[in-house]
Amino acid sequence: MTYASGVGSMPGGAVGEEQDNARAYAEATRIVLGEVDLPHVPELPGRGAVANLTGRTLGLVVDLGADLQPAGWRLTDAAGIDQRRARSLLAQDLDTVEEQAQGITGPLKVQVAGPWTLAATVEKPRGDRVLADHGARYELAQALAAALGEHLADLGRRFPEASLLVQVDEPALPSVLAGQVPTASGFGRHRSVHPPEASALLTEVFAAISAAGATPIAHCCAADVPVDLLRGAGAQGISVDVTALAPSAYDALASALEAGEWALLGVVPSVDPASADDREPSTAVHRLFDMLGLAPTERTVVTPTCGLAGASPAWARRALEQARAAAGRLDQADARIERD
Repeated sequence: MTYASGVGSMPGGAVGEEQDNARAYAEATRIVLGEVDLPHVPELPGRGAVANLTGRTLGLVVDLGADLQPAGWRLTDAAGIDQRRARSLLAQDLDTVEEQAQGITGPLKVQVAGPWTLAATVEKPRGDRVLADHGARYELAQALAAALGEHLADLGRRFPEASLLVQVDEPALPSVLAGQVPTASGFGRHRSVHPPEASALLTEVFAAISAAGATPIAHCCAADVPVDLLRGAGAQGISVDVTALAPSAYDALASALEAGEWALLGVVPSVDPASADDREPSTAVHRLFDMLGLAPTERTVVTPTCGLAGASPAWARRALEQARAAAGRLDQADARIERD
C-alpha cells in the first residue's frame, strides 16, 4: 500500500485571534484526517511565531527557557510568556486532534524542528545564533531529545493504537553544512559544520525518538539534502521534494528505498499552481522509480513538495486529495504489474 500524507503546515489562523484560530485548527484537522491515510498533526504557522516550526518546538523544551524578541526566539534563564503560550497552544492542538481522531490506528506523523535548524534560528542569551557556540548547540540538542521523550509519552497516551512517526524538520541543515547561515549582523556567515559533528547532534535526537518507541524521519526540501548523513545518524525514513532534488542525491535515496525505509516523496505543488494536472504527481513518482530502477514499497508516501501554509485553503485540500489519488494510482499500477 502506498500512503498519502502532508508535510505538516496548513493555511489558516491569525495572530491573536484565539476563537477564530481554534476553529481554523479544528477545520485543518478535519481536512487532514479526511483526505489522507497517513495523517499528521497539523501546524498553522499563520497564528504567529508561537505556532511556527521553531516556536512550536521550543514549546516542548522544558529544560531550557526561551522568549520571543524583536529579532526572533532567544534562549533565556526561564521560560518567557511566549514559550509558555507555545506550550499551551500545542497542548490545545493535540486535544483537538485527539478528539477528532479517537481510536486511530496505523501510522500517525508529528513534526518537530531538528537540532541544526533550531541552532540556526534561535539566539543565545546575549545575541547571535546558538549555531556559533559548540556548547550551546549541544545543550539545545540534549534538551530537545529529552523533550521528545516526554512528548512521545504524551502522544502514546493520547493515541495508544497509533504507530508514531516523528518528522524531524531540518530545512537549515544544508546551509549549516555549507557555512551559509548569516550571522546576527548579516555581514558575515557562520563557519561550516563538519558532517561528523552534524551527525552527532542528529544522532542524539533520532536515538531519543527510537528509544521512545517511535520512528524518526528526516525532512529537508532543499535540492542538496544530505540523505546519507541523515540515515547514518539514525533516520529511518527520508522526506524530500522530488521536484527539486539534485541528481547527486538519487543514489542515497535509492539506498533508503532498497532498505525498506520510509520514503516521503514530495510531488504535489505546495502553493496554488497556475494549472493543475491531477495525474502529474503519480507520473512524477513513476518517473523517479523508473530512473532509480526500483518500485514503490509499502512505506512509500506521496506528499506535497513542502508545507501548505502558503497555499489557499482550497488548494491545501486539493493538494492532499491529489496526493491520495496519486498513491492510489501507484497501487493500481503495481497490481497490474503483478498480474502481468
